[in-house]
Amino acid sequence: MNDTDDTSLEDAALAFSALGSEQRLGVMRALVRSGPEGMSIGELGVATGISGSTLTHHVKFLTHAGLVEQVKKGRSIICAAVAYDMVERLSEFLLSECCADASKYSHDLQGDD
Repeated sequence: MNDTDDTSLEDAALAFSALGSEQRLGVMRALVRSGPEGMSIGELGVATGISGSTLTHHVKFLTHAGLVEQVKKGRSIICAAVAYDMVERLSEFLLSECCADASKYSHDLQGDD
């Protein structure tokens, strides 16, 4: 990765770590599906089948990674995915150097040593 990339290795690792749980990935997916208006913690719990302190823990992880934002509206806490561009950058991060060393290591596939 070069210095001009928007996503640093550290940022990417933090985001991938946050998404590295089946439940957190489910939470993120539900929030992406809900759009920019997001959903309340209660709605999110119903949508994902996760509730209480477990849901709070997962949302905290995603918030710390910059993928989710929480806003208090009246008596509700609304969660929304805010990092659509970050998710796109994570994909680009993985694919940015696709096949760059393919010819360098192609001999391994042919059985050459």
